[in-house]
Amino acid sequence: MDVSVVVPTLNDRDQLRGCLESIAGEGAHEVVVVNGPSTDGTSGMVRERTDVDVLVEIDERNVNVARNAGLDRSRGDAVGFLAPTMAVEPGWLEAVREALSRADAVTGPTHERLDAGVATDTVESRRIRGRQVTYFNGGNVAFTRELLAELDGFDEYLAVGGARDAAHRVAGIGSEVDWSAGMCVAQEAATDGGTTERDWRARYRSLAYRLAKNYGIHPTVQFRTLRHAGADAAGALRDVIRGEAKPTSWFGNGREVALGGGRGYVDGLWARYTDPNPSRNPRGLSARADRAVAIHDRR
Repeated sequence: MDVSVVVPTLNDRDQLRGCLESIAGEGAHEVVVVNGPSTDGTSGMVRERTDVDVLVEIDERNVNVARNAGLDRSRGDAVGFLAPTMAVEPGWLEAVREALSRADAVTGPTHERLDAGVATDTVESRRIRGRQVTYFNGGNVAFTRELLAELDGFDEYLAVGGARDAAHRVAGIGSEVDWSAGMCVAQEAATDGGTTERDWRARYRSLAYRLAKNYGIHPTVQFRTLRHAGADAAGALRDVIRGEAKPTSWFGNGREVALGGGRGYVDGLWARYTDPNPSRNPRGLSARADRAVAIHDRR
């Protein structure tokens, strides 16, 4: 099985270098790097390498656009997607091939290197309206080309949450995501010790959109959205009580959640109406052909 590896990147030059070096030892059929509007010299670094077969330049800061652009230029029987911050561990590609011989999609663990050792994640699965949804890390996943064609790639409406949405759609068309312990990637733990500021509006717009698009007006959409909001509100309130956040920010975050969730719900229902197919992807790979602004192809 010929496996193409697609790496979307945006201002990750140094980490991307390590990612590409780890892939080079695996013998992939081809490596496709999709570079967003980076300003850190990523393009120059990639063009100097002999182990990258295709460099696709895009002008959008959306990882799902980048994934589709890479998918469009790949030629393998299967396509793996890696985050530029990940380095594959030895045997990664063989694990992909072995798993795809029995399933149409596969993901694996991420090993996070910590001062005290290594932390790893495990398979995450939920049963929603009769579907067994297995979530996957969008920075460590591989699909057969047939499944990607049926899904029509990733939904470009989503700036975040594209992998979660794809997991729902994989289950919706009756397919499965396999978990392979040998399909390991590694990343360094964050070293700044800070907390990443969340874009609450984008987060809840994505959540409500993908639930409404995939499950319609069923009560599970409102229930799951409100459950997430309640948990996040409780966590933010604890920060206020500890003096780590201001009460005004707590109310402001609540407003962002409501606005994002409302907009996502409406847009998700409209997407469901405009694409009644099980793939549920009105803004997928086939929707456009103008993603790339430049292509450097060595094949």
